[in-house]
This record gives sequence, C-alpha cells and structure tokens, in this order.
Amino acid sequence: MFASLPLNALRAFESAARLLSFKAAAAELAVTPTAISHQIRALESRLGQPLFERLPRRVRLTSSGERLFHSLHGALLEVAQSVDSLRPQRSAGQLTVSTTPAFAALWLVPRLGRFYAAQPHIRLRLDTSCAVVDLQQDASVDLAIRYGFEPAGGLHGIRLFEERFAVYGAPQQVARAAQQTPSLISVHWHNSELYAHGWEAWCAQAGEDWLNGAATIREYDDEHYALQAAIAGQGLVLASSILVSESLASGLLQPYRAAIGVPGAGYSALCVPGRERHPPVRAFFDWLAQEAG
Repeated sequence: MFASLPLNALRAFESAARLLSFKAAAAELAVTPTAISHQIRALESRLGQPLFERLPRRVRLTSSGERLFHSLHGALLEVAQSVDSLRPQRSAGQLTVSTTPAFAALWLVPRLGRFYAAQPHIRLRLDTSCAVVDLQQDASVDLAIRYGFEPAGGLHGIRLFEERFAVYGAPQQVARAAQQTPSLISVHWHNSELYAHGWEAWCAQAGEDWLNGAATIREYDDEHYALQAAIAGQGLVLASSILVSESLASGLLQPYRAAIGVPGAGYSALCVPGRERHPPVRAFFDWLAQEAG
C-alpha cells in the first residue's frame, strides 16, 4: 500500500518546508544541501508541479507546497508521537507555549495551577517574548497565544476572547477621581496602533478633559508594570479587561466608570495544522477553551 511512497524525499521536503531552508534541512537530517535539493526536485518531478519558489538567498513554498506541508507535518508528528508512546519508561509529555510576558504574568500563570492539577504528567515550558515566533519554522514551540485583530492565516487555532480597554485604579484612587483630576497611567507598547489613541478615545466617550494639560501621564513599557503602578496608587490605568481580571477579582483594582470602554483586539491559541492532535497540545487547547469560556 505504501511501497511507492518516496519517504526520504518526503522527509527532506518536510524539513526544508518547516525551516524554509535547504541548508538548515541538510543540517537537521545530517546530509548535504545538494542531497536535499535532489530529493526535492525528484519529488517535484514525481508530482508534476513545483513545491518551492527558488528566490535569491531563500526559498518560499508554493500553494501546492503549503498544502503538502500542512498534511505531511501533521502526519509525521502523529507517527512520531505513536512511536514515542511505545517506548518503555517514556518521559512525561512536554509542551512549549509561546506568549507575551504580560499575558503570561497577568492571565496565564495565575490559572496554571488548575492545568497542572488536571494534567500532572505534562511538563509545561513558557517561552515569553514580545517577538512573534514563526510556528512553521520553529518546531520547538508547540503552541502560541497571540494578540491581534485577526487570527494568523495558515495555522490551526481557536479564538479565546475579545477584549475592551477600560479605566481602573486602586480603591482610593477611584474614589478620589470623582473630585479631582487623577494621574493617568499608560503603556508605551510595541504595537502603537493598540495604545496610541486609547486615552483620547476613552476621554472622548466619558466627556472628561483630563488630557488638556491638567493630568500627569506616566508611561510604562509593559502592561504588567502599568497595573502594578495602579495597584500602588500612582493613578488610574487604561487596561485590557483580560489582563486586569485577576487584580479585579482580588480587589486590588476597581473600575472607574465601568460602562465606558474602548474596543480592543483579541487573543487566539495557535499551532501548526496537525499538531493539535499531539496529546499535550490537545489537552492545553481544551483547558484554554474551558478557562476562556
């Protein structure tokens, strides 16, 4: 049934497609770049269509290459998982999740105790960075939680929740804001579209003139720092309804004029198609959906 499958060529293709480099694929498979090139040309000849666009200093998958890679990567991952499950005294399941430092600290980590209790055999590693990980090329990351207005194309994923930005402060700051102009806390974030006009939009809806020179504005580079500043009583913060949830639940922060909010983006959990069948990834997807539900 499978005797005619060119397994060596398919393995060479999967590696080159995931890494988008014949040279990197050769290093991964311990062969020469010429051997990788020959295997892929033979596969393209067999299929009668190109799988890669050969560009100066790099390669790019064609639409046919994308289609083959998505099915092949998932199939090989499932085979590897099945083989690993048959090994005696196999190690516990491992899972690497990529997300931003703020989301990890303010939403994910406080809830992870419930995941560990439900899945004690899974060893979870958090990869926290504001840089976007290319899941197609970095096989060390199983799943990413990303923030944005649209889910990334070409990946399997679920939308966890949409957010809104509102104003929060320590209880004494919220009470004081009704009588005098408060200090304002903002985030000078990497994606300027998300925060650049947030306070302006909120003040316009609220009818507050805080930005007309009267208010002191304190900026931080990370949402975590901004919320800690608000908890410490430094002023009112414009913050994500998702990231502020734990501070609200504990009573450290309270909303100021809770009915007024500015629309934000959303969070999605994503992986390379096929990887969602890997048991630790599937378990984490299910847990995330439950927590976000």
